[in-house]
Amino acid sequence: MTDDPQQLRSVVAQRLGEKKLILVSNREPYVHDYVGGELKCTTPASGLVTALEPVMCACGGTWVAHGSGNADRELVDGENRIIVPPHAGNYCLKRVWLSKAEEEGYYYGFANQTLWPLCHLAHTRPRFDAVHWRTYKAVNWKFAQAVLQEAGSDPALVFVQDYHFALLPKMLKENRPDLLIAHFWHIPWPNREAFAICPWGNELLEGLLGNDLLGFQTQQHCNNFMRTVDGALENIVDYEQFAVLHRGHRTLVRPFPIGVDSEAISRYAQSPEAVAHTDRLKHELGLSGQMVGLGVDRIDYTKGIPERFLAIDRFLERHPEYQKKFTFLQIGPVSRININEYKALNDELYHLMVDINHKHGADRWTPIHMIKGNYPREALVAFFRLADVCIVSSVDDAMNLVAKEFVSARPDGNAALILSRFAGAAEELSEAVLVNPYDIDGFADAIKQALEMPQQEKERRMARMWQAVAENNTYKWATKIITEISRLA
Repeated sequence: MTDDPQQLRSVVAQRLGEKKLILVSNREPYVHDYVGGELKCTTPASGLVTALEPVMCACGGTWVAHGSGNADRELVDGENRIIVPPHAGNYCLKRVWLSKAEEEGYYYGFANQTLWPLCHLAHTRPRFDAVHWRTYKAVNWKFAQAVLQEAGSDPALVFVQDYHFALLPKMLKENRPDLLIAHFWHIPWPNREAFAICPWGNELLEGLLGNDLLGFQTQQHCNNFMRTVDGALENIVDYEQFAVLHRGHRTLVRPFPIGVDSEAISRYAQSPEAVAHTDRLKHELGLSGQMVGLGVDRIDYTKGIPERFLAIDRFLERHPEYQKKFTFLQIGPVSRININEYKALNDELYHLMVDINHKHGADRWTPIHMIKGNYPREALVAFFRLADVCIVSSVDDAMNLVAKEFVSARPDGNAALILSRFAGAAEELSEAVLVNPYDIDGFADAIKQALEMPQQEKERRMARMWQAVAENNTYKWATKIITEISRLA
């Protein structure tokens, strides 16, 4: 199976022929902003972008996304297109513009106050707002128009990403029945009973059944979707073929656990630049002689960060000998702060950090440092190299690519990964120290186990995980999807 960009490019040419490749996501891979009067191009902190950007660089085509930067409009042509990446020009980025009201209703509203909590077992109540729903539908149609414009009258494969566009596939099929449409749902799919509370559930299901191929991270999420559809609409649900026949249209449902460009990450991690960056970070953060724990997360209530902090507190209570010897860095951007639940989470984390640092701190040492910001990939690799242990403690996560990126960045094997059993990545990374993040005592024990793990055991575990990540990288993931969808052409 294809596992490098050259082979993927060959497969795409062979399987798709003359079809255009059009990828659709809310998040754009490159954002242009004026910062202090200077134009800057950044890559957003996004697992989706991490996985898909190498694929688009290899395959070419067009990426349709929301133009969110304050300088984005100035750099596009008359059709709202720009060639990216900067100084390479591998594919076309087409930007879709949203008003503030559209962004509030579609993204911060329905996508992230309705679908996100509905799909995650994080004990956050979804909000069902009719205005948000209408805006979500309108923005899905706006993206449909952009895709149809890019496709023209030519044959095309449209590859839709995530929960922001549940209605888009049906809209496209109604206008261009000949389009091949694949959709990858990056987040969990809930059980039938949980989904049933959504007032617009049937319309969401009908939208997704416009796809020719619908992919999830795990087989369990496929199972949940099939059971949700079964009985909700007038369908023929085929559990042997894992397909749904709805109004004469057949949708295949398949698991495609997503990967990262592990070879590129590993190669950079061993470069002189990465080594120098790591040394510089260690000096700037005063970490010489420290054992370092690391969390890399967007600040979100599904990531289990409060539980992580409480486990560090319990660990230091039980093992005071680690005072002044262990420092935990929690890095990543603040997100969705205009949503009340996210504001409350940020406040909770700040107060937890202050309380724990006051309780255990001594002299100039404090155990937890929160570093909020969106770091480029090269900087994240330096943080990964710095860590003795990386903690991924999601309370519900379809996959989690941070875990795979950390493993990729540590070919030396001199580190440990603590991973939540509730992250999809745990199925592949079974050699991690697996935890239930709600079990604070067990979590604290896992921190001690990871820090005191013998070198030989660390290397053995990391080598097996590195192999698993390398064997299911982002190119192989894309190849599986393209191969599956091409069979329907």
